Amino acid sequence: MASYRRKLDIIADILLVVRKGAGKTRIMYQANLSYKLLTKYLDDVMKASLVCFVDNRNCYVLTSKGEQFLERYKDYSRRNKHVEKRLDFIRDKRKALEELCSSD
Repeated sequence: MASYRRKLDIIADILLVVRKGAGKTRIMYQANLSYKLLTKYLDDVMKASLVCFVDNRNCYVLTSKGEQFLERYKDYSRRNKHVEKRLDFIRDKRKALEELCSSD
C-alpha cells in the first residue's frame, strides 16, 4: 500500500533540505516533490516565515521560526508514530473480535 505524505511531513522535508541553504532544484529533488508542489509549498513556507530567500547567496534558508517548527515536528512525529502503532494494534484486536462474531 502506498504511503502518502501529509502537509506537515512535506513542509518538514522542505525545511530539512533548506536548513543549510538550498536552491529550488535541490529542494525539489531532496524533498521528492514535483515542480508544481515545490512551488506551492515553497510559497506556503515563505508566507509563514519558516524560510526566507537570501539574494546574495541565491538560495533559501531556514529562519528561527523554521527551526522551531522542526523541533516541534520532531516531537510530534515521534508521538504520532507511537499513537499509530497503538491504533493498528487496536484495529487488529477489533478485527479479530468481529471475525469471532461472524456467522461463517
